[in-house]
Amino acid sequence: MPSTKLENFFIYNSNFGPREGEEHKKILFYHPPDVLLDNKIKQMGLCEAIVTFTHTFSPDHACEALHTQKTRQLFYQPEKDFWMIMTVTIPCNEKTGKDGQAYIEYHDEDVQDSVFDAVLKTSYKMFRLFMGTFSRILERFNVEVLKQRLEHFFLRYLGTLRLATSDILDVFNGIHFLPLDKNMYLRIQCFINLTEATFGQVKYTAFLYNDQLVWSGLEQDDMRILYKYLTTSLFPSALESELGGKESPKGAAPTPVTGSAHYGRYITGPPDMKDPTNLGKVPRIYVNTETSYEELYLIVYRALSATICLMVDASVAPSFDLYQKLDSFIGPQLSSLGSDISEQYAKKASSSDPVFKYIYFNHMNLATKSTVHTKKSATTTITNIPPDIMRILGDINADFYRHGASRAEEDGETIMKTMSDCWVVGKKSDQREFYVVLNQKNANLIEINEEVKKLCATNFNNIFFLD
Repeated sequence: MPSTKLENFFIYNSNFGPREGEEHKKILFYHPPDVLLDNKIKQMGLCEAIVTFTHTFSPDHACEALHTQKTRQLFYQPEKDFWMIMTVTIPCNEKTGKDGQAYIEYHDEDVQDSVFDAVLKTSYKMFRLFMGTFSRILERFNVEVLKQRLEHFFLRYLGTLRLATSDILDVFNGIHFLPLDKNMYLRIQCFINLTEATFGQVKYTAFLYNDQLVWSGLEQDDMRILYKYLTTSLFPSALESELGGKESPKGAAPTPVTGSAHYGRYITGPPDMKDPTNLGKVPRIYVNTETSYEELYLIVYRALSATICLMVDASVAPSFDLYQKLDSFIGPQLSSLGSDISEQYAKKASSSDPVFKYIYFNHMNLATKSTVHTKKSATTTITNIPPDIMRILGDINADFYRHGASRAEEDGETIMKTMSDCWVVGKKSDQREFYVVLNQKNANLIEINEEVKKLCATNFNNIFFLD
């Protein structure tokens, strides 16, 4: 059956084309670009009308979604007067009726508003991380520069969306933390503090092992978007580059970077510490955009599977001398930490996984854990439960927030049994959410409830530290 696809994605501001005949000026970005201008204007005009019409009935809650037979349209107002619209197709297949006539059956239930609303909002936050806010770009430059930056970013970003495999994890957009023993955690903390004290240019630091976060000095909302960029874009592309180049023989130990006594190298920064003419590519990022609006360079350095992200004041571009000093200082220590963490990580990974399938999310620290997703990245998502069960998990989550802020503050629990005799449970308590799938066909409601209580008590006390 055909899957959900992106039909269009556009951004507009009604203030830019107030007069008749100037409607095209309202459109700041439109994808796909080969659509006729008249059609772009019609789509934008229809959305304007919908937003205005729904505002009459609900002034405090902006329009969020429009359902039609063939499409689902999501609305988001990230900043005053700016609207982002995303339209996705409804999956369908051809069937034959009793009269022998063919007809198209649309599967509206396969497209969940909460999931695609999260995808749309994340796209704005990712733009803001690398380009800044729409309003700030207008203040510093003009509308043409804003259009150029929107096009530069979204033409690439939209190609990375995998709408067909988007699910409840996109709603959470959480962070996978790596539990470590307290001694190792303190070693990492001391290493970070010493690095920041030695290099005054470093304003914020984050430490990861593989795709799991150990420590971050950024605000949570900034870190969750940076984490998504690192784990779904930067790290995979760096790994692909490594495998496409000098791949070590199977079973061979990694070798130190040429001419150094450690395994460290820059992922963003100079590719060769012997070549001072090539400083590599170092992205700029914008954090704390609602308060101090800080512009930073993102220097990412890796040794073995340990990665440190250094966010450096962007008022002065990093010099090759700074890169050399960072490499000499960080390389040996990060190599040692990466080696020691790998021993703990291997022991933890070798322990038996729980037999049940669950997803856990903590709103307070954004911690996410899942045994449902065996792989989740920008290009691939593999789940070990059927798609219809994944949709049920998304529906339960959406139901917890369906009636606005008052309902969102409440605790709740949903227990249901599917047609395949599978139990699905969703719990929301004390800013935490827990979803579990149990294949206990002969169990009753009371037994399932008791089982879930035991699972919560025994499996979620070690988000940060090993037992």
